[in-house]
Amino acid sequence: MGFSLRTIAADLRFPEAVTLNALEHAIPQAAVEAVITEQGVTEQRTRKLPAGLTLLLCIAMGLFTNIALTQVLRKLVKGVRYIWPGDEDYTVANKSAICQARYRLGARPLVALFHRICKPVATEATPGAFLFGLRLMAIDGTREDVPDTPANAAFFGRHSGHRGESAFPQMLAVYLFEVGTHAICDAGFWPCHTSERTGGLRLLRSVEPGMLLMWDRGFHSFEMAAATRQRGAHFLGRLPAHVKPQFVRSLPDGSYWAYIYPSDYQRRKQGERLLVRVIEYTIDDPNRPGHGEHHRLITSLFDPQLYPAHTLACEYHQRWEAEVTIDEVDTHQRLPNLPLRSHKPVGIIQEVFGLLLAHYAVRVVMHEAATQAGLDPDRLSFVNAVRIIGDAIAEFQMTAPDQWERLYQRLLKDIASYRLPERENRSNPRVVKRKMSKFKLKRDIHRHWPQPSKPLQEAIVILN
Repeated sequence: MGFSLRTIAADLRFPEAVTLNALEHAIPQAAVEAVITEQGVTEQRTRKLPAGLTLLLCIAMGLFTNIALTQVLRKLVKGVRYIWPGDEDYTVANKSAICQARYRLGARPLVALFHRICKPVATEATPGAFLFGLRLMAIDGTREDVPDTPANAAFFGRHSGHRGESAFPQMLAVYLFEVGTHAICDAGFWPCHTSERTGGLRLLRSVEPGMLLMWDRGFHSFEMAAATRQRGAHFLGRLPAHVKPQFVRSLPDGSYWAYIYPSDYQRRKQGERLLVRVIEYTIDDPNRPGHGEHHRLITSLFDPQLYPAHTLACEYHQRWEAEVTIDEVDTHQRLPNLPLRSHKPVGIIQEVFGLLLAHYAVRVVMHEAATQAGLDPDRLSFVNAVRIIGDAIAEFQMTAPDQWERLYQRLLKDIASYRLPERENRSNPRVVKRKMSKFKLKRDIHRHWPQPSKPLQEAIVILN
């Protein structure tokens, strides 16, 4: 049975008819409208790009990252334009109008919407989402290139080394992930010279009781461990080589209890410390990264019978799902090896939170598709899910509201049909194909390069 076309109410304005109903389960339209009202960005006069439509455009930018903003807007309004009554066609706003609308909206509504809706989505039935009844979470960070403009360089900064400054300004991005679903539940963005540990401590605001939080050795600190426990969650993290816990007691499974101390001398002198359980292990497969190295984990799960050391050591490597999630955003959702679009810091923050809202929505839909198909969410193709959802936006806009649920069920089946093979027992080297370039390094003198003084036809002189 086919679908019926949607009927447009006579008093409905075009921008009000544009919605993202394909993502309604993840980003409810009511939440979008509430954020617009709460942030005080509603318009005093009628505009072609009001705040609500501009916010949806920022999210759509995260789905259609390989086309210009005017084309993104065309994708966003395509279904409504198709069924819009009357002879007058809606003219899509031009590049300048879109730019003005984005900076008129600002970043705060995107940030507020992200914090309102982006929560863990796994259930206890989701494969790989829980361990010992604890929801598996991970913190990780990366550095993102931003467009090379004076405003971005002044705000975010550049890294420098023996070969000079980095090609682009960069910002530090730190994410809190749900391991089982790859849903990004919190995020923060700072200038590139900010410490990852500072970002990690900020994201503990979203850590709750019933979670097991994992982090790499770059995030380790006494404050990180103590603050996680204060929030009622447990932790499993890797120790840097220079940290020397004070031994307390051996345990039957080879692990042991020990104390860790704050780095500040005065606090250590006052007796501030935290009891942890240390698990030491190595890897005896010569073809795996970390072979023969001495690895040390600390955890707040003390009982070796309830929480065996071998199980925890194996589960710690699920932290790499965070790297996979970052790869989804950086490589598959965005164009690889290209910076973000925006030329100003406020546009960058707006853009990245729109990108994360789109990623979260895709992951929510993928989780529902996997649940109905009885699959692990890891078995579904993220790339194909993004494409299928992008195509479905216009379909939902054209379809009668009473048939949206049936159309959504078809969307879930389409996503579930693109299945990845079981993960192979393999590893890959962390290398790049192209390391150097034969071209000269771009410098300030190249930013305002002298331009031709006459047309090419006049500049060509035939030699006798």
